[in-house]
Amino acid sequence: MTSAEATVSAYWTALEARDWEAVARLLADDVVYHLPQTRERIVGRESFLRFNQEYPDGWHLTVNRLVASGRRAATWITCAYRGEELAATSFFDLDDAGLVREITEFWPAAYEPPPGREHLADRY
Repeated sequence: MTSAEATVSAYWTALEARDWEAVARLLADDVVYHLPQTRERIVGRESFLRFNQEYPDGWHLTVNRLVASGRRAATWITCAYRGEELAATSFFDLDDAGLVREITEFWPAAYEPPPGREHLADRY
């Protein structure tokens, strides 16, 4: 099993590179991605990948801080997008095999999700 720190670091590197195969290798089949501010939940590796692939391009990620212990990790990232820098905090839980099984991500302000991804997310 890889450490949570190594797995989450590889996750952010692959996501920034849009290396979807590498991202997929780091995720459990039944990964769950929570976005509390928009009350969205993305369930499953394929839906999570599509969610990110279909997101408007042009963003770039910088990891400001990554802390990990056991099978958990947390990151503070900066996302540069359309001339803005947005901060996000993400919490990761890994399964027994060291794959990401759950991500809960917080962005700086609440917002309604953009149209066009209703087929990928449940509102809660």
